[in-house]
Amino acid sequence: MNKLIERKAYLEQLSMWREEEMIKVVTGVRRCGKSTLFDLYIEKLKAEGIKEEQIIFINLEDQDFSELLDYKKLHDYVITHMQKDKWTYVFIDEIQNCIDYERAISSLFLRKSLDIYITGSNAYMLSGELATKLTARYIEIDMLPLSFSEYSEMVDIYDKRKRFNLYMNLGAFPYPARFTDNTLAHNQYLEGIYNTVLVKDVLTRKKLNDVTLVKSIATFLCDSIGSPVSAKKIADTLTSSGRPTGVATVELYLEALTDSYLFYKVQRYDIKGKMHLKSESKYYICDTGLRNMILGVTNRGIGHQIENIVFLELLRRGYSINIGKAGRGTEVDFVAVRENKTEYYQVAASVLDENTLARELHSLKQVKDNYPKFIITLDDYTGDYDGIRQINLIDWLDTQ
Repeated sequence: MNKLIERKAYLEQLSMWREEEMIKVVTGVRRCGKSTLFDLYIEKLKAEGIKEEQIIFINLEDQDFSELLDYKKLHDYVITHMQKDKWTYVFIDEIQNCIDYERAISSLFLRKSLDIYITGSNAYMLSGELATKLTARYIEIDMLPLSFSEYSEMVDIYDKRKRFNLYMNLGAFPYPARFTDNTLAHNQYLEGIYNTVLVKDVLTRKKLNDVTLVKSIATFLCDSIGSPVSAKKIADTLTSSGRPTGVATVELYLEALTDSYLFYKVQRYDIKGKMHLKSESKYYICDTGLRNMILGVTNRGIGHQIENIVFLELLRRGYSINIGKAGRGTEVDFVAVRENKTEYYQVAASVLDENTLARELHSLKQVKDNYPKFIITLDDYTGDYDGIRQINLIDWLDTQ
């Protein structure tokens, strides 16, 4: 099973910005498919008539390009190999490995016939000089592991529910999706990703050194998916378990974990007051299989797992997402905004129980506007409750 999934949504975004005066920056957790996306896009360019000599590909994790970790040599290499009288397409993978890379990129950007594409596995790369020098001159494409529809193309499993259970429990990193029948090999691969992210993108990048602490915080976040979290709550938990930890230290590690795209932080939003709240946020992991590997379980908190899956899918579909405060003690799982249009989502494993259904409906009914409202569940039943639509999660994931 060696299928190469096209990743159409991301290819379309790259194509949309082709030859525009913008640097295309593809970000995302390690091994989510960024390098393969470049391979696919290069093949697309060639199929459209672009010649081999018009393409420069540099992988800064490949020893063959180790000299180019010096930004001056990186710059000179591109200048030497670029075409003088036609477009040259420059692809640089894992750009953050080059110290002061932004100096090379900002200089290359001045060459009007260079179409520049870069990838990175750490948000820190966009928070410094590159962002300052190239304000409004780059676009970020945030890449995630496979969507359920992409995953379905890769695995040969006809039964949709069985396919979804594997997707939820083992996760959707492209390479290990090839061996869903070998849980040991799958988990070993995920553990390799996890350790690499922690060492290269969390500890080394942020000049931190406490592996045990960062793993403790990551485990806490995995066990708290769908629940409000604060740095103080984590610090208090660690301290009470015999490891005194300050709030400022936890905040530093939380920032490092989100900068690595391992976790996403989602703020709370007062729907009525139309303002963000500074109180506890929620954290969602980039892949539920990675969560299960970290916790050492698969079926723990299925409701939280599917909530995480819905969050990631909304992110893939281009929504800005907040947690909604709808009233005193009432919360809407997701307030999703795209193109100035708002949608509200509640997520539950099942609402066949009348009390559960009433609770989920109550949260959405507290929102008095006329924007679309949804309850997403694993129930086969779908319906409408005074304008609030209940939809099946697996069917919803299969759309778009």
